[in-house]
Formats: sequence, structure tokens, C-alpha cells
Amino acid sequence: MKNHNKRNIDFLFEIGTLKNVQRGWRQHLDMDCATVLEHTMRVIWIALIISRMENAGDENKIIRMAMVHDLPETRTSDLGYMQKIYVKADDALAANDLFSNTILKDFYDNEFRNYEDRNCVESKIVKDADNLDVDIELKEFEERGSKLPKKWKDIRKMVRDKKLYTNSAKELWDLLQKVDVSDWHLKANKWIKMPEAGY
Repeated sequence: MKNHNKRNIDFLFEIGTLKNVQRGWRQHLDMDCATVLEHTMRVIWIALIISRMENAGDENKIIRMAMVHDLPETRTSDLGYMQKIYVKADDALAANDLFSNTILKDFYDNEFRNYEDRNCVESKIVKDADNLDVDIELKEFEERGSKLPKKWKDIRKMVRDKKLYTNSAKELWDLLQKVDVSDWHLKANKWIKMPEAGY
């Protein structure tokens, strides 16, 4: 077996471990949070929504960037907001080593580096999606009875005002503050969609 083929298999096993990487803020929330893998999945979809709302960016590039935005955490883990004061993860080295000698090396050279530089609209859209997923998950925690989202409200408002790049992300943030987390399933359940159910 050629060495680069073995590296491709190693890469697949490594990214599979993202399902075991807990988000850094779990320490402070003391609640089940999305894993890095689960977070990445929603970031992809949030980014696509922002892109279409903005009518900007190449969707293929956005998907690829969203897929790699936290991939180095297979090696660095997800540092929480307290740890980041004291510890600096070398995400670039981790990403380089992760993709090294794989058939996907171009993801490091293109998507990962461009995402980190934030010089293109796609990278800004993906970063907005990364931030918005935090607020979506906080809304879900609030639904489960956590008091912490309310305590974080001013910090998250600051993120909305000063850290989000696109107007569409800000619009989504504003809407998120008003919606009912359970609305989608309460209005789409079988008792409403199938009035004859249960007879």
C-alpha cells in the first residue's frame, strides 16, 4: 500500500474522533453540548443560509471552509473562553500535519488558510456561522432550563454588534432572540399534519 493511501485512511479515522471532542465551554455550562463534529454540521448549514441571504460567496468554497474550520481540534482540542486567555493552540501546524501526505492537502493550502486569514467573503460568512451556532445552542440550553444563557446575554450581544461580519448574520441573531426553540416540531407534529391520527 502506498504511504499516501495509508495517510488517507489515517485521516478518516482521525476526523472520526471529532465526535469525541467536547466543546471547551462545557466546563462552565455543566450541560451536554454539541461535540465539535455536531457543531461543524450545523455551521455548514448556517453558512449556506447566510450566503444566500447575502447573495454572496461561492457555496462550494463555503462548504469546504466550514468543513475544515475546526478540524485541527482533533489535535488541539476545543479550548474554552477561559483557556484561550492562557493557552495558544497552533491550529495552523495541527491542520498542516493533519492534511500532510493526504490526497486532500489542498484543503489546508486553500480553505483552512483562507478561513484563518478572513480576507474573503466566504471566510467571514463561515466565521459568522461559527459564532451564530453558539447562540443557537444557548437558546437550546435555555429551553432545557439553564440560567447561563441569560447571564451571557450582554456578551453575546457584544459579539452580535462587534464580531459578526454580515448584516444577514446580525438579522439571524436578532430573530433568534424572539423565536421559540420548539416551534418547528410543535407545529409540524402528526396531530396537526394528520388530523385523523389516533382514531
